Amino acid sequence: MVKVVFLHPDLGIGGAERLVLDAAAALRRRGCQVQIWTAHHDPARCFAESREPGLGVRSVGGWLPRAVLGRGLALCAYLRMLYVACYLVFLSGEEFDVVFCDQVSACIPVFKLCRRAKRVLFYCHFPDQLLTHRLTAVKRLYRLPIDWLEEYTTGLADLVVVNSKFTAGVFKRTFKSLSHLEPDVLYPSLNFTAFDSEPAGGSDSVPPGKKFVFLSINRFERKKNLPLALEALHDLRGRLACADWEQVHLVMAGGYDERVVENVEHYRELEEMASRLQLSDTVTFVRSFTDQQKISLLRRSGCVLYTPSNEHFGIVPLEAMYTRCPVIAVNSGGPLESVVDRVTGFLRQPSPDSFGEAMETIVRNPDLRAKMGDAGRSRVLRTFSTDAFEEQLYQYICKLTQ
Repeated sequence: MVKVVFLHPDLGIGGAERLVLDAAAALRRRGCQVQIWTAHHDPARCFAESREPGLGVRSVGGWLPRAVLGRGLALCAYLRMLYVACYLVFLSGEEFDVVFCDQVSACIPVFKLCRRAKRVLFYCHFPDQLLTHRLTAVKRLYRLPIDWLEEYTTGLADLVVVNSKFTAGVFKRTFKSLSHLEPDVLYPSLNFTAFDSEPAGGSDSVPPGKKFVFLSINRFERKKNLPLALEALHDLRGRLACADWEQVHLVMAGGYDERVVENVEHYRELEEMASRLQLSDTVTFVRSFTDQQKISLLRRSGCVLYTPSNEHFGIVPLEAMYTRCPVIAVNSGGPLESVVDRVTGFLRQPSPDSFGEAMETIVRNPDLRAKMGDAGRSRVLRTFSTDAFEEQLYQYICKLTQ
């Protein structure tokens, strides 16, 4: 039996965590033995599957800081993952055949120090060096060795896969010394069983009687451009008659971790913005949620607003389309590969009037909304099925263990 170990920095709630859990479950179905090692796992803030004994989640190194005085997030993440890798290799006594790691590549050299070097699959969601601004000389100097380490250690993986064609192109342009690598694309998939088995029902996050419910699902981070959803809602108000506007509501649901300063600050900024735009009565904020709450929200909503620009892939549009919910997304990055413009939703410029116009179309055309919902579900079943994801991933593992 092949034993696969997954390494992930923080097994909380997000697209990367969703992929890791789905990948582990897929390999279990193929007869592999799996374990997930992480620096932090909070049973109160995680996907339900991560609490299942069969996934063997092990958390070590949680005592190491996430940041020092609010700074050095990248360096601390690297140190935490290095600690997890060293603990696994030198102290745990665990035997394994393949390592699946993502987000942080700095731990890969540790697995080459084993008595028998381990084979490593690295899943690149997006180059880390592109996820931070370098506004000062100190920040640029701080990032130099980290950026070099990311590129060098990524090149040590035996196999590199990415989450979209968009990310594959960014990978090639960013890691110039790795031009010889051709990363494969392994699209994330959905756990259809979880969506189908959750009981139908309303959501107490949506006021009763609202006919047009828009939903935003994203972590409360500034890079997700969540203000666009509020600005678009404000634009929509000027396009509708009072009677229709009174039937509109927006739910902004997202991952929220009190340990993350940005989550706390940005949540407060969004609340203040809603108040300033006189939208407080038309917006409900939901901080973190269970899988059941998310599915209930998707079923109750008439359209999902997906606001990030140049998103690496984005699992939310797939979840929306599977539940027959049209998507209005920014016309860049991963949504260009998941959302079909005017078929399963709308791809628009990241501006309030562009999003507002698409939202107006959704409100005024219920037949179109239903048609787009059916098309979206068909697209997910055809292109992003669990079976396709599982087969492709299993073939990677077979290739690495030959």
